Amino acid sequence: MINHSKMKLGKNAPRHDVRTLQMAQYLQPEALPKIPPSQEWYDKVSQWPMMMNNKIGDCTCAAAGHLIEEWTAYTGKEVTLSDNQIVAAYSAITGYNPKTGKNDNGAVELDVLKYWKSTGFAGRKISAFVGLEPANLDHIKASVFIFGGCYIGLALPISAQTQKIWSVPPGGLHGPGAPGSWGGHAVPVVAYDANGLTVVTWGALKQMTWGFWQAYCDEAYALLSPDWLKANDVAASGFDLAQLNADLNALKK
Repeated sequence: MINHSKMKLGKNAPRHDVRTLQMAQYLQPEALPKIPPSQEWYDKVSQWPMMMNNKIGDCTCAAAGHLIEEWTAYTGKEVTLSDNQIVAAYSAITGYNPKTGKNDNGAVELDVLKYWKSTGFAGRKISAFVGLEPANLDHIKASVFIFGGCYIGLALPISAQTQKIWSVPPGGLHGPGAPGSWGGHAVPVVAYDANGLTVVTWGALKQMTWGFWQAYCDEAYALLSPDWLKANDVAASGFDLAQLNADLNALKK
């Protein structure tokens, strides 16, 4: 029987910034490639390290590490960040002290994304991030297909601790199925199909149903990785990169 109750979470409540650009502003429907009914970006990845999320609440940083691993596996030579590199980023963002264990209080996804863009994880940066509407499933699929995944937050219920596939429990969104009754968790989406999505968590792939997504996903972001954009032709299709760059430059002023 699966029991993840001893695993760590670590995603704090979403913080929304009105300056966060939204993916919907930059999609060009007439130029978008056909979004396939299913897509996976995990087959070439050799392993999914725990990245310390079994011991500390660094899921927001482990999720970043797993996306870096996936992108590089598909665009060149797989890069797997060490536990020390993940923890160093977590410490820089939150003030966590790995020697004493103090300040292991998790992180806000927006803070992690800003750090990732400005400083990077072991020097590996994202070019930009844009917000997604969790309820817009077409945009979620487009993000996974075009950008090689997306970075999301879940308000996990207690019922998720023992499920092989994350799904809404028979009792619905009450009791052990109540959103956030276990806590907040950050994961990367690396695949989808008609049945649901696949994410990476605690060193392994994990499936969730679309119903679970709609019930428990409370934030989602598409990320623009230089590695991915340079190597994947589809990433340039149907997305207005020039306008996004112009808007990002305007925000700096």
